[in-house]
Amino acid sequence: MVDTMALLRALLRSARRTRSASRHGDAPPADDEVLLDAPDERLAPALVAAGRGEYEPAAKLLATTREAAEWEDRDRYARRLAAFARSRPEWAEEWHASAPDDPDALLLRAQLAVDRCWASPARAELLADMGPLVTAATEADPRDPVPWRIALDHARGTRVGHLGFERLWTEAVRRSPHHYGCHVAALHYLAATWHGSHAECLDFAESAAQDAPPGALVQALPAHAALACLGPGAGAPRERLDAAADRAIALSARYPAADPWPAEMRNLLAYVLVCLDRRADALDQFGLIGPYATSFPWDRVSDDPLGLFLRLRAELPVAVDRPTRDGLIPSPRRFRNGSSTTTE
Repeated sequence: MVDTMALLRALLRSARRTRSASRHGDAPPADDEVLLDAPDERLAPALVAAGRGEYEPAAKLLATTREAAEWEDRDRYARRLAAFARSRPEWAEEWHASAPDDPDALLLRAQLAVDRCWASPARAELLADMGPLVTAATEADPRDPVPWRIALDHARGTRVGHLGFERLWTEAVRRSPHHYGCHVAALHYLAATWHGSHAECLDFAESAAQDAPPGALVQALPAHAALACLGPGAGAPRERLDAAADRAIALSARYPAADPWPAEMRNLLAYVLVCLDRRADALDQFGLIGPYATSFPWDRVSDDPLGLFLRLRAELPVAVDRPTRDGLIPSPRRFRNGSSTTTE
């Protein structure tokens, strides 16, 4: 048993299942209105400017999130900006050259470097060389947990042992006890394909969700862990998987319909519910998602995540009333260890 996560107490209790939308409500958006990985109103202008080679809006956005301690926003914006910079790096390079000690530039540089290493077959060796860059990002602002999430991903890729990972984890949760990104990074470390097992992964997720405030994104962590338990031969008690889904349903009900903020969580939940053959519940989540499809988790099983999303959205109303023996989602195509954000 990995003892790294002993910091989080397992105080199991049930989450009440609630619903905030009926599948008989408003008509869903048309297929051509559904957007894949659409940025929100704060990120979109920064991406547009970056496309023109201008880094200032991105710098202002990340500085604002840091100054306001908006750690969840900061984490997702850093990921999205780094993903954009992988194909259009000039603006990010100019930013870092103009402000090499800026905490926001260092954060983006570290995220981009780790992402690039994860895409290489020589991942472990390349990540090892990135250690000083990741350390510089963690030291740039002592309040910021987001660089420590990058450090946790970096540690997993370099196969750091449990004691080393625990040290990083302690630093991360000291800054933000319920930061979702750091918890997902720990969940990945505990996955059976890395340094733990399916049971440890689910145990950690349940404990973290139990300790978190009712509206925190960490409430969806058990549903995230359930992904690893849904593949062939993975195995997990059905009641635990249903409880994970129910907890995420309760979290989803706290947000307005068609809200981009919980979109990835709702896409994940819809995926898990379809895999559990809870089709009516899955249809509810598709209704709440509205036009905000996300690549994850549909890209686990399809090279066309938007196409799969739209197909399932169209098939579920019929499948609810006329169940079939066939699953609506195929098994994952492969282990996607080329991504630093996969649980597999």
